[in-house]
Amino acid sequence: MSLLRLTLKDFVIVSQLELDLSSGFTVLTGETGAGKSILIDALQLVLGGRADPGTIRDKQAKAEVSAEFKLTPEAREWLRKMELDDTEPTLLLRRTVDTQGRSKGWINSTATTAAQLREVGGLLVEIHGQHAWQGLMQPETTRALLDGYGRIDSAALLPLWQAWKSAREALDHARSHQTAALAEQDRLLWQIAELDKLEPTPAGWDQLQEEHDRLANVHALLEGAQAATGMLSEADDNAISLLSRATQQLRQRQHMEPRFLPLLQSLEQAALLTDEVARELNAYLRHTEADPTRLAEIDQKMGTWMSLSKRNRCTPEQLPQLYLEKKQQLAALSASIDTATLEANCRECEAVYMSSAKEISKLRHACQAQLAFDISAVMQRLGMVGGRFEVRLSALPVAQAFGLESVEFLVSGHTGAEAKPIAKVASGGELSRIALAIAVTTSQLGTCPTLIFDEVDSGVGGAVAHTVGKLMAALGQHRQVLAVTHLPQVAACANHHLHVSKSDIGGQVISRVSTLDTAARELEIARMLGGSQLSHAALNHAREMLAL
Repeated sequence: MSLLRLTLKDFVIVSQLELDLSSGFTVLTGETGAGKSILIDALQLVLGGRADPGTIRDKQAKAEVSAEFKLTPEAREWLRKMELDDTEPTLLLRRTVDTQGRSKGWINSTATTAAQLREVGGLLVEIHGQHAWQGLMQPETTRALLDGYGRIDSAALLPLWQAWKSAREALDHARSHQTAALAEQDRLLWQIAELDKLEPTPAGWDQLQEEHDRLANVHALLEGAQAATGMLSEADDNAISLLSRATQQLRQRQHMEPRFLPLLQSLEQAALLTDEVARELNAYLRHTEADPTRLAEIDQKMGTWMSLSKRNRCTPEQLPQLYLEKKQQLAALSASIDTATLEANCRECEAVYMSSAKEISKLRHACQAQLAFDISAVMQRLGMVGGRFEVRLSALPVAQAFGLESVEFLVSGHTGAEAKPIAKVASGGELSRIALAIAVTTSQLGTCPTLIFDEVDSGVGGAVAHTVGKLMAALGQHRQVLAVTHLPQVAACANHHLHVSKSDIGGQVISRVSTLDTAARELEIARMLGGSQLSHAALNHAREMLAL
């Protein structure tokens, strides 16, 4: 089993409910309006369904639902993928909704989104509703059922189809905008050619300014260097000679005053640094001279830089980035109008998609007959003797994201009848039984540990109803099965029986759920057989049904 406990607070007509669930096949029964389907609605909410403020009990601020599951290997792997705690043996999902329609969700103690609740919930619970046959009218539903039955991963086609679509659109755009694109290409080539002469780099403008300032002020720089050199090493009382004399004075007396030693060391270091500076200044004087030719070149280059900046409506500092962007635009534009390359890419994307799509088609054709056979077999057990189920695959005129064919379900209700699309089957009872046959067949192959059937037995009765109960009981041997039903034949086949009732307390209608023992089950099934007036015949019949 997977679903261990369901807890509701202020949900519709439920004030407070904590429901412990068991393995095997469990039925929920009760009079119409008692709140049986409320439990399914609550479960759908905590599994990421739409949050509706109308589900809040009258005069309350919010509704709260939580569901505790045994942690399955698939759910544990999902938790690891989402970087959520997977160390506990159980998984607690919780959801609240307030009167403003705002909802909050948690997985264990971590806040989460409704989408994440749906993802993990899809690994734990599979719900079949009483109107499941309506979904059989939708192409995506029939296709999903066939793919699920055949273990076919058609979702892998989507990115391949999207890539092919994008390649086609790019090629079509190139062909339809060829003239304008070529004109834009010429304009970019001309702009880039002008900038190529300058080749602006991010640090280029600052470097030009620095070099210009140096060349324009070379005489003042030389004068300053010459004066500093004189003060440091050439004047009569130059700094180096003064430091030398000071050092000598302290060296002669440091044996008398220990504090002179660190001062002496500092003076010696200062003398070395001063001498090094003097040498560097002398080297600068030897190798530096006025260069009017280079100054003129820098002036011209700065003028060109400023002119191009004004023409492109940007600052000199922005020109390198503009240069890079125009080259990127040219590269992208050239690629977009390279029809030969685009055509080759389109053919390649098509080939990749078609290869995978054809494999999907083979798998669908391989399992369509078996699915039809299995569902037809269940239909016989559900009273549609001679009925036949078919799966029709029709080639699409244009490939789609899901493949190369549509999937349609056809059915004949009895021997000799022509198989027709389900949409054209008139009988509601037949539709319900067909949907049930499909649900049973596909659920047998599923991996969800918990199956829920919400009045899917609507429209059947008698021996067929008993067969439905036996089918669900058989599923319950391997999976946890919960069924909301009005049929005593189905209820009698269950391993566990929950009864839903409502009562008026203080002017408010409250729904309650209780677990029935053997005696209580007899009374409930007798009520389902004969109504509110229990007869000995109904009780005896109930006991017989439970004994089967």
